[in-house]
Amino acid sequence: MNRRHASFAGLLCLSLCSCSTLRFYSQALGGQAEILRKARPVSQVLASPQTKPKLKRKLTTVAGVRVFAERELHLPAKGQYDRYSDLGRSHAVWVVFAAPEFSVEPKKWSYPLIGKLAYRGFFKESLAQQEAARIKAEGNDVFVAGVAAYSTLGFLRDPLLNTFIGRDDADLAELIFHELTHQRLYLRGDTDFNEAFATAVGQEGARRWLRAHGRLKELAQYEKELRVEREFVKLALQTRDELKKVYALTYRSREAGLLQKKAVLTRFRQRAMILDHRNGGSLKIDRWFKKPVNNARLATLSTYYDLLPGFEALLKRHGGDLERFFTEVEFMRKLKHAERTQRVLSWISP
Repeated sequence: MNRRHASFAGLLCLSLCSCSTLRFYSQALGGQAEILRKARPVSQVLASPQTKPKLKRKLTTVAGVRVFAERELHLPAKGQYDRYSDLGRSHAVWVVFAAPEFSVEPKKWSYPLIGKLAYRGFFKESLAQQEAARIKAEGNDVFVAGVAAYSTLGFLRDPLLNTFIGRDDADLAELIFHELTHQRLYLRGDTDFNEAFATAVGQEGARRWLRAHGRLKELAQYEKELRVEREFVKLALQTRDELKKVYALTYRSREAGLLQKKAVLTRFRQRAMILDHRNGGSLKIDRWFKKPVNNARLATLSTYYDLLPGFEALLKRHGGDLERFFTEVEFMRKLKHAERTQRVLSWISP
């Protein structure tokens, strides 16, 4: 279930935000500076005899993906992902998600330029864990996730990172298309809209890229993985809805409410295990459930998937014409948040 990427958009702006500690300022600036400092032109990396053949192949693949993004998907790829940074770690950043103990609505943080976001990011895992512990002590559910990639929304030239370059080609193409979509359109403070929109474009772009290169067997595998993942996400979102109903009730004590919450999450795991077994263990459910499953973690899934069917339906309505699709989506920047959400949901067939 971890084959999808999580985009951490606008991390650059974290260095500008009003924050309670100097450490947050310094780690955000220092982390971004490290990425830029270690960035080397892809041409230089390809020419180096020390570069391993697999990395050379991936860098060459991305060069083709960038061309495809600009020519076929109308995405702003110029100047992006033409450098490579090896950070010497498995994740670019670690992101803290939070939600109240008896609510599925995520906690949000306010940032200049990009508005409110449902996460807080750190370049060191230890700092993310400290923040998570602080928020948990206030009575919230928390979840910390390592993130492979993020976009600076065009403020800077984003380099390729060792944290995601090793993905299979379909996932790698999807990730690049996803992040470039954020640069095409990013609406202040509307995380659900931004991530669902970028996910729709990223996945459709990956399909088109595979098809254009005659990689039909890989396309079939990619479609299968998406289908299985959607089934899992559907279970997770159903669980979130069940929790909403549980939280709407009045209980004699906090412990009684926690028992009902635990029962819902237990049923979710049982259903997920059945789904995983039906699909030959491809979801790796045991591994997924080793990390906390709570309100905060379920909120991360809803961010990417609640509005996704609406964007996919709109693209289909336009006959796959991406430019017409982009024009209609970009028009919605004029709408208020609630109006945008309702508009996207209206495109989903009943």
